[in-house]
Amino acid sequence: MGGRRGKGEEAHTGPELSVVILSWNTEELLRRCLRALAEDGFPGEREILVVDNASRDGSAAMTAREFPRVRLLRQERNLGYAEGNNLGARAARGRWLCLLGSDTEVRPGALARLVDFLARHDEYGAAAPRLVSPDGETQRACMRFPGFFTALTFDNLFASSPPGRWVQDRYYMRDFDHLASRDVDQPPGTCLVTGRRLFLDLGGLDRELFLFFNDVDFCRRLRRRGAPIRYLAEAAVLHRGGASTGRYGRMAVQWQKDRLRYYRKWYGRWIGPLVKLFVLERGLEEWFAIRRRHVRPEERRAAGRELAAAVKEVLAS
Repeated sequence: MGGRRGKGEEAHTGPELSVVILSWNTEELLRRCLRALAEDGFPGEREILVVDNASRDGSAAMTAREFPRVRLLRQERNLGYAEGNNLGARAARGRWLCLLGSDTEVRPGALARLVDFLARHDEYGAAAPRLVSPDGETQRACMRFPGFFTALTFDNLFASSPPGRWVQDRYYMRDFDHLASRDVDQPPGTCLVTGRRLFLDLGGLDRELFLFFNDVDFCRRLRRRGAPIRYLAEAAVLHRGGASTGRYGRMAVQWQKDRLRYYRKWYGRWIGPLVKLFVLERGLEEWFAIRRRHVRPEERRAAGRELAAAVKEVLAS
């Protein structure tokens, strides 16, 4: 089975767990994340690595000053989500690897439960926790792999009524309340525990998927290797959500470009023109929304030019 550990992993002598945290301009959230790790009571030897993706808000200086035992990897430019995590994984020394978002706060015992599950079930390739909002509400974050019909009905007028709504309900696992443990296609990538050697053997996250869909792609490669993924509801992690991506000004454009790359990779280049057709359709919807939102002609023209440039960039990719 692809998820099974080899003899080299069984003889591992380094830390039991390496926690890799990618940070980009999230100083206060990163401080909370590191404080929560310091208090989570992980029973084994563990190392924490922060990969700072060229932050300009003092995140790296704060980490070095307040958490001197954390291994800080400063980058001179933003490497993106995939390559930033890959860099941390290559520098790590643990038997197990946890990719952790800087907008999380692990609850006591969560990481220990994830590691323990994988240690006792070597057929599994990864495990992920239940995410909870600051108000304690469980986040419905697990999803099924996006398929052909998902691309045709995502975030457009076809998603609001059957059969498009049925496709989206299945994609978002709206039939699952997230309060029980089960195997899933793609758990929330903001906290994912896997074998470090397995992660590296698979080539890590696909660096061509700069910001989005790289965790989906990794989970799909795990599944293709015969290694299922477990969602553990009893392991809870607080998640504030969108801390870095919400500050990334070109998020929508990057999301569309990464989605296009993902579909080409898994379905072939023939699907590219079809996905682009629905990018155009979504752009047309937004153009009508701009006309409704902006009364003043100059604001409408400016927003229209920005939209046209964004659509053109996606279609050129």
